[in-house]
Amino acid sequence: MSARELFSGGVAVVTGAGAGIGAGLARHAATLGMTVVLADVDAQAIASLRQQLRAQGVTAVDAVCDVRDWEAVEQLAEKTYRDVGPVRLLVNNAGVEQFGYLWDTPVENWNRVVDINITGVFHGVRAFLPKILASRDPAWVWNLSSIGGVLATPLQASYIMSKHAVLALTECLQLEVQLAGHDDHVHVQAVLPGAVVSNIFESAGGVDDGDVVAAESQRSAMLDIKAEAMDALAAAEAVFDQAAEGRFYLLTQPEYVGSAMAERAEVLVSQRAPALRGRRFDPAHNESGS
Repeated sequence: MSARELFSGGVAVVTGAGAGIGAGLARHAATLGMTVVLADVDAQAIASLRQQLRAQGVTAVDAVCDVRDWEAVEQLAEKTYRDVGPVRLLVNNAGVEQFGYLWDTPVENWNRVVDINITGVFHGVRAFLPKILASRDPAWVWNLSSIGGVLATPLQASYIMSKHAVLALTECLQLEVQLAGHDDHVHVQAVLPGAVVSNIFESAGGVDDGDVVAAESQRSAMLDIKAEAMDALAAAEAVFDQAAEGRFYLLTQPEYVGSAMAERAEVLVSQRAPALRGRRFDPAHNESGS
């Protein structure tokens, strides 16, 4: 069955929909005939996207929501079911980056990464999944991990940790949905984007003191990679197509991200310690090459 056949006519909720792959996923959901709920802390960005989608004849709703705030996410779920309809696709996408040595990372920056990248995903699951389960209608839950979820990378420890956590959370959630007997209608899937065009590196946290040069050098390296990153809409199309095939791991660049997954598996099997061999966020280098 095609992505259009699966998703057309349903409601998609996308957090972090204001930019990057979140906006790409929202746009592609709209092209498939979905009603889209755009959630983000950037009111202007999602209002602009909503206007663009409505100009194309798509039903879209923008909702300012900070995924760190449990009550805000709970209200988002209640309002969506009350005013828009039952959710066919939930995309827990909102995320932020952080550069710098772990020992230089400001405590507030660490908390920001954890609260958005990990707790924000939990809030989305906790607010929406009970309603999804109760409806008994077919539905999909996508949690955004990253190629970073299968790598170890210096100078991005908090971000990498958060994406490992999201991947583990999603794998556990898949087992729990099976255990509770809901896997006949609820499909949990982990999204692992590679390099996709966004502003995540520009808006990433840095360090206030300590080795500021190292932190900003890593930011510069990531911005160099952005120059060759995949278009967000093309990435979204790849994710939807793989979801329609019933895959659990949804990879924006299957060969690129898949090679990182294979490298991770080899490291675990061999039980070798992480070792620096490169300085690029690229699976061609080893587990700790950034």
